Order: sequence, then structure tokens, then C-alpha cells
Amino acid sequence: MWELRHRGGCPSPGGAVAPPPREGEAAGGDHETESTSDKETDIDDRYGDLDSRTDSDIPDIPPSSDRTPEILKRALSGLSSRWKNWWIRGILTLTMISLFFLVIYMGSFMLMLLVLGIQVKCFHEIITIGYRVYRSYDLPWFRTLSWYFLLCVNYFFYGETVADYFATFVQREEQLQFLIRYHRFISFALYLAGFCMFVLSLVKKHYRLQFYMFAWTHVTLLITVTQSHLVIQNLFEGMIWFLVPISSVICNDITAYLFGFFFGRTPLIKLSPKKTWEGFIGGFFSTVVFGFIAAYVLSKYQYFVCPVEYRSDINSFVTECEPSELFQLQSYSLPTSLKAVLRQEAVSLYPFQIHSIALSTFASLIGPFGGFFASGFKRAFKIKDFANTIPGHGGIMDRFDCQYLMATFVHVYITSFIRGPNPSKVLQQLLVLQPEQQLNIYKTLKIHLIEKGILQPTLKNCSCAWFPRCRL
Repeated sequence: MWELRHRGGCPSPGGAVAPPPREGEAAGGDHETESTSDKETDIDDRYGDLDSRTDSDIPDIPPSSDRTPEILKRALSGLSSRWKNWWIRGILTLTMISLFFLVIYMGSFMLMLLVLGIQVKCFHEIITIGYRVYRSYDLPWFRTLSWYFLLCVNYFFYGETVADYFATFVQREEQLQFLIRYHRFISFALYLAGFCMFVLSLVKKHYRLQFYMFAWTHVTLLITVTQSHLVIQNLFEGMIWFLVPISSVICNDITAYLFGFFFGRTPLIKLSPKKTWEGFIGGFFSTVVFGFIAAYVLSKYQYFVCPVEYRSDINSFVTECEPSELFQLQSYSLPTSLKAVLRQEAVSLYPFQIHSIALSTFASLIGPFGGFFASGFKRAFKIKDFANTIPGHGGIMDRFDCQYLMATFVHVYITSFIRGPNPSKVLQQLLVLQPEQQLNIYKTLKIHLIEKGILQPTLKNCSCAWFPRCRL
């Protein structure tokens, strides 16, 4: 196809290649009266007709180099490639899990930074694929604008988080007050600047491809930035809502791989030939059991169950609270069939353990479809992995393709079945109001509590207009 374009031929709508003009034709006849728009149409047909391209027309991306440490290569040199890959994946998996435990120990703020770092790396890997596939067109400003839009979207989402959870801190800083007050306008203005830069960068012969890549960037932002924002929102609800879903996906990934490696015989889906039904089913049961046990262990500690809050007086995040009923042991009567087997009438469970079954089920049954989606994406562009960041695993996106889908489910689950009004968040919003507004809210709230009988009216504060029963 590239040679035909260089020689002057272009694909016709039916797929045939139109021959170049014969000698002398361009100088006479109807060609002398050809309009400028016809010429531009011919240029667009010759250089911009991407709709007629098939998967076989997509340029091959050079394979990524092997980044396995030399010490591992020498230690595993005597093994077959299958077992060598098994050991490399296992060692790197244990390393990553150990580092993850370290970040958990360092607290909520470090977990937020970890999520941000993963988001940026996933964005980089997906955008790089687009650049490497289409770089022969030498698109102007594509990579620069992609990163600019990433900055704009992160500014918007994280600004919203600061406004919601750090209101008291913002109230003390005049510069931040201005940024928060006009946050959405500033965010929109920044996006408009990028939009205008994109329009000004449009080049004849590349229009259609440039719009393809504009859409590529925005879909990538939807997959990475918005989902990572939901992960952080889940974290503010309590670290347990962050850890149990993420660890369930990790557990399913590991156990499905192990069951498939040792027992796999039946292919599961064509998009991922190495996935098997044995691994899929084994991963499901293992993940449900793991999630149930993890929920029981984590529910015992305030550090994991209390919502993450920012204390302005100590300028730090805290996880201290009276655990809600969700994280207090409850007694549940057993069905008659189980009473004879277990020889007891009831069991004590944390209510969150019941919710963990729903989370683990989604992680093991629906979560893998995020991986299947990623596999289809990689096959479309003839690549094995998104990158070669982690030896034996591929890129960061290869490890987190299921996590983004899980983050959305957890957020929807919390808002639908768990979350009630958040007193801390309401208080943060009240503290940034004007004194007159705060006083009006105080009076209204006091009236409401007196009417409900929670507070007793006093003669000094009693208003006969509001409470006729108060008249002496």
C-alpha cells in the first residue's frame, strides 16, 4: 500500500488500485478545468483513506527488548522457556506484592501517589502504541497535546478532590481559595486552550488521521484518569474498600494462572489462547475464599476500616473512628442443613464479609473481561504486551487491565448499597461558608432538632412564633 501511494496510485472504493495518469493527460482535455476542491479531494483519497485499511495494513511494531535481569537469566538458563517464564513471573510477582505491602504501611497518601504513578505509566504505554503505529505520518504536536490533555484532566479531577476533602486547609490559604472557587472555569479554560491548539495543528493530508488520534487520546484518558480517580474515591471511604477489591483481582490473576498452568486443558476464549476454563473456574473459587478471609482479617483494625480524613490541626491524614456496624461482629443463624454439619446454631461474621463475596465474584467473573479487552486491543496492533516494564509480565497496563473495571464497580457498589450522608464531608463544606450563612444553617438545624425532641427549647432562645407550645 505504501509503494502504491508513492507511485501515485490510490485505492478505489472497490479496493482496486487506480493507475497513475498517462503521459500528456494532465496537460490537456478536462484536466485543465479541474477545480481546486477536486484536487484536494484527490489528495485526501490518496493520503487519508484509512477506512479501507485492514488489520494486515497496520505496520508491525518492533518487539520489545528483554529486560530480564542478567542474574535471573544465568540462574534459569538450564530450564525450558515455559518453566523459565514461570519462575520469572513468580519472583517478580512476590517482589511487587512485597513493595505493595510497604506502600500500605506508609499510609494513605503514599497509596494515592502510587495510584497516580500507575495512571501516568498506563497512559504513557497506550499513547506510545499509537505513536509507534502511526509515526510514519509525522503528526504535528500529537504527543505534546496528549500529555497536555492528561495534565488538564488530572488538574480537574484532583482539584475536585481537594475541594471536597481539604476544605479547611484551603480556607487558610488565600491563593488556594481563588483556585478552588474558580476551579471548574480554570479547568475548562485549560482544556479549551488544548482544543484550539489541536485545531491549529491540523495539516492537509492528515485530517482524518489526526482526528483518529484525537479520539485515541480521549479514550485513553477515559480508561486511565477517570478510573484512577474512582480508585482514590474508594480509598477515602476506607482503606479496606481499596485493598480487598485490588487484592481480589491480584489473587484471581495469580490463581487462575496457576490452575491454568498445571491443570489447563480447555481453551476459554480465542482472544487469549492461553486462558483455560480450568484456570477460570479455579480462580473464581480461590478468589471468593481469599476475599472472605481477607475481609475478616482487615475488618478488625481501625486503620483499614475508618474513612480516610484530613486533619487540618495536625496537617495529616488520619484513620481513626468508631467502626460502623458494617465492621462489627454480628451473629447470623445458620440454615437447618448446616446446623447438623457444623454442630452450631449461629456464626459470628462481619457484615463486610458478605459484601466481600459480591466484590470477589465480580473480580473473578467479570474482571477478567477487562483482560480480554486488552488482549483484543493488543492483537489489533500486533503486539504481545503494552510494554516491557516488568520482565515476565509486560507493561504496567498488562497488570492493571482488570483493575480499572473493578474500580468502577466498587465505586458504583458503595454509592448504591453502602454510602450514606458523610458528616465529615458536610462539615468541611460548612466551614468554607460565610459567617452569615453558617449562622443561618445553625439556627435552622437547631429548630429542626427541637421539633424532633432531640433538644429542649429554653426560654431565652424560644420563639413563640416558631413554637406556640413555648408560650408561658
